[in-house]
Amino acid sequence: MINLARRFIAATRGVAAVEFAVVAPVLLLMLVETYDIGNAIAVYMKVRSATMALASITNTYSTGNNGIQSANMTDITNKVSQVLAPYASAPATLTITQIKMTSASAATVSWSYSLKGTAYSQGSSWTRLPSQLTTTNSCNSYPCYLIFAETSYAYTPALLSTFISSLTLGDNIYVTPRSSACVQYLGVPSTC
Repeated sequence: MINLARRFIAATRGVAAVEFAVVAPVLLLMLVETYDIGNAIAVYMKVRSATMALASITNTYSTGNNGIQSANMTDITNKVSQVLAPYASAPATLTITQIKMTSASAATVSWSYSLKGTAYSQGSSWTRLPSQLTTTNSCNSYPCYLIFAETSYAYTPALLSTFISSLTLGDNIYVTPRSSACVQYLGVPSTC
């Protein structure tokens, strides 16, 4: 009996199978997470591109061509939604806002538009100026205007959706109007 017990303790035939059974679920979970993380990174890069496109298209309008009208804004946001392809544009929220800086540290919302979100209130105080703008003289004279574009996307993982319902990916950018001192939207502001 003692001899049989010694042989059982010294046996190594099933060790690899036991180790594999312990490690396999962890490796499978890592593989699944790698797919979802890669997909999330790809969607985030599309969100960044959409944000830049939103700012770039908007800042090309000027007061000389009557600025942006309702049909133009719908066209802008529809085109930017196409940047997200092949991913669905339904979970995306696009917001474009013109900020009027009256000093290096004071700013208000000139106008704002949002697709599937909430636009900022016209005339409300803007407290989200980047520190680089408030510490340097970014404007030659005041008032000066900035275009603030932001995009958020509710990403739902394909394989881990039972554990993670959704993850919000977002990006924002400040740009200056390219063609004039400001961009009018529905006649606001009346002058730059």
